[in-house]
Amino acid sequence: MNNLDGFWRNQFGLTHGFAMISAFYEHVKGANREDVILEFKPHTAQSMYVACLWSHWTAPGKDDLYSFAFITDEPPPEALAAGHDRCIIPIKRENVDAWLDPDPKDLD
Repeated sequence: MNNLDGFWRNQFGLTHGFAMISAFYEHVKGANREDVILEFKPHTAQSMYVACLWSHWTAPGKDDLYSFAFITDEPPPEALAAGHDRCIIPIKRENVDAWLDPDPKDLD
């Protein structure tokens, strides 16, 4: 299930954010079913802007919970070949303002 239509549907179009990262890591199962940690880094050694959603969850009698989730999609061929079925979505610097200030009536 697409979590933008499910769990995170009330944040998509409203509480967008981004993180600047220099690399990210994914756990996959290797050829012998062992846990392998893959590192993904841009070839340019520059930080990536990564799209995310954030939320402030509350419940009576519970501590507040602030959380975020990176937006993922189908992986590029090199990530798929390494055994990972999803990949975070980097955004170009020139698209950050549009991502941070979406039109909730036009999310396509």
